[in-house]
Amino acid sequence: MEPDSFEGVQRPTEAKTEPIAQNKPQKTRRLSPQAEKNAKFRAYVRQAPEAPGVYIMRDANGTIIYVGKAKILKNRLLSYFTGHKEAKTRHLVSKVESIEWVLAGSEYEALLLENNLIKEHNPQYNIDLKDGKTYPSIRITNEDFPRVFRTRHIINDGSEYYGPFPSAETIDIYLDLIKRLFPLRRCVTLKKRDAPCIYYHIGRCPAPCVDKISKEAYQERVGEVRKLLSGDTATLVADLKAQMETASSEFRFEEAARLRDTIRAVEQFVGRSTVQDWDTESRDYIAWYSDGDLLSIVVLRMREGRMRGRDSYLSPLVSTEEEAVQTFLSTYYDASNPPPSQLYLMKSVDSAAVRKYIRSLRALTARTDGSKSKPPDDSKSRPRVAFVLPREQPHTATMQLALQNAKEELIKRRRETGDIQALVELRNLLKLSQVPRRIEGFDIAHLAGKYTVASLVSFRNGVPDKKNYRYFKIKSLGGAIDDFASMREAVARRYTRLVNEEAELPNLILVDGGAGQVSAAKEILDEIGLDCDLAGLAKKNEEIYLPGLSEPVVLPKDSPALRILVAVRDETHRFATGLSQKLRTTDLRFSRLQTVPGIGETRAKKLLKTFGSLKAIAEAQPEEIAKVAGVNREVALEVREIAAQSYGMD
Repeated sequence: MEPDSFEGVQRPTEAKTEPIAQNKPQKTRRLSPQAEKNAKFRAYVRQAPEAPGVYIMRDANGTIIYVGKAKILKNRLLSYFTGHKEAKTRHLVSKVESIEWVLAGSEYEALLLENNLIKEHNPQYNIDLKDGKTYPSIRITNEDFPRVFRTRHIINDGSEYYGPFPSAETIDIYLDLIKRLFPLRRCVTLKKRDAPCIYYHIGRCPAPCVDKISKEAYQERVGEVRKLLSGDTATLVADLKAQMETASSEFRFEEAARLRDTIRAVEQFVGRSTVQDWDTESRDYIAWYSDGDLLSIVVLRMREGRMRGRDSYLSPLVSTEEEAVQTFLSTYYDASNPPPSQLYLMKSVDSAAVRKYIRSLRALTARTDGSKSKPPDDSKSRPRVAFVLPREQPHTATMQLALQNAKEELIKRRRETGDIQALVELRNLLKLSQVPRRIEGFDIAHLAGKYTVASLVSFRNGVPDKKNYRYFKIKSLGGAIDDFASMREAVARRYTRLVNEEAELPNLILVDGGAGQVSAAKEILDEIGLDCDLAGLAKKNEEIYLPGLSEPVVLPKDSPALRILVAVRDETHRFATGLSQKLRTTDLRFSRLQTVPGIGETRAKKLLKTFGSLKAIAEAQPEEIAKVAGVNREVALEVREIAAQSYGMD
């Protein structure tokens, strides 16, 4: 029978800790230092018992860097040192210098012990439950005429705060609605004025600075904002309807119409909102996103039909996603942060031990929240937690919001810190001369030999460096289709200029393609005298071609090094294709304008340069078109008609 709480669950006090075996195995061939260490660990962990427990990994300084649980310790530990491992696991294993384990009475007890050890030691490669981020809230200032605005700083001056909000999009929707429906003052410091500012004249401020609104009426409007932000939209709509009926009965039809539009806007907002609904059941939405060696987890907390906040965590990923999420659930929820009655998960991470732990927390919470007697020992009467996969609205929309937040947090981390670990791995795997902190990538795009362009993108520390993007209109082909010649021209123009200007050179040049594209680029680099690492990435099987090697290098699909190369290659393709499409569109616009008698290439270019688009030409006055193109009114009218027929090309 499963316990309702932690009563009777004892943390083991003695850990079996042994040094790594010192007797070196007989070697028939020379092994790398890491392979030798793995062999020693394999011999050592075969001594682990076939029983549940927790294993603790330490680095050379004796610091705990990872804690894991296992149903069978021996099998789990052996899995780290046998067979092909993903890059993230190889990285963890390379740091491990000693392993110890603690036996537990059951998998459930192992889960509890793992939870305790993670919270006590905060290991480097486990989920870090210190969020550490300040998300924006909406502040209503403590003044006679309050302001409403977003903030990340909480000041204890009597101001009211609503949030934090799960995304910038959500907070912008609220603020835009407030500005349109319940406009308040915009100025930071309220000073008496002789005349109101422009915001009053466009209906976005009630102008308390010139006494256009009384303090009482202003506070009523602030009260409406409070109802909107607190989710009390039912009361808000009822109040607005009463005001509308009063205004209508007093023949203030303009005000009644404004109130009617306000009611519709509020109702539409509530209908599509993912931050509030009419389901008062407490629930959390948990989504996660991994990219190489990082895992991002976001929890959106819904209470009483409203989103009460968001928690976000980033952690190294050294186990499977499912194992990491199970560990997160058993660490995130505890007696001080009990689980709600419903946990919506992005994917199934079914674990009997986790379910038992969560149920125990619910039972413990029930007893400490006012229940005077222990719940009967009957599984049907215990507080239950439903693990749910979202299948229908609004749950799928809220889960999608959580997933978007998780992706954004991971992308933001990559953008801020780069991915040096992946770049170091790239240097080692491809035997590059240096860590490729700066990578430049090339791709060629054309349409049957026309509009041929080469794109150049730049990555610094593994993230896009868009200010150094360039493109080249290929001039040497005369309409011929020759990707190799196009690559030679683009590489020659780029690096001849950089060498002449003594500008910064890339550590690695990546071309989109196989051996042919690499040879074309290498030919030019040799002529210039530029000794720079070069590689090609072919799309079909993500094969990497290097100068001087007859066979391509194939990296594991989960390799962080390959992820960097694919990101560069895909960005070059996107940039090249977008530019080629733009050139085709521009050419078509020129061609359409040139069908008008009297409009040649020069006048067509002048018209598009001045007006910017066919749509703008179609909306212009004939006199404007005639003046720009230097033609009579009849020709200008025909130009405008052709533009009106064709502006869908823009």
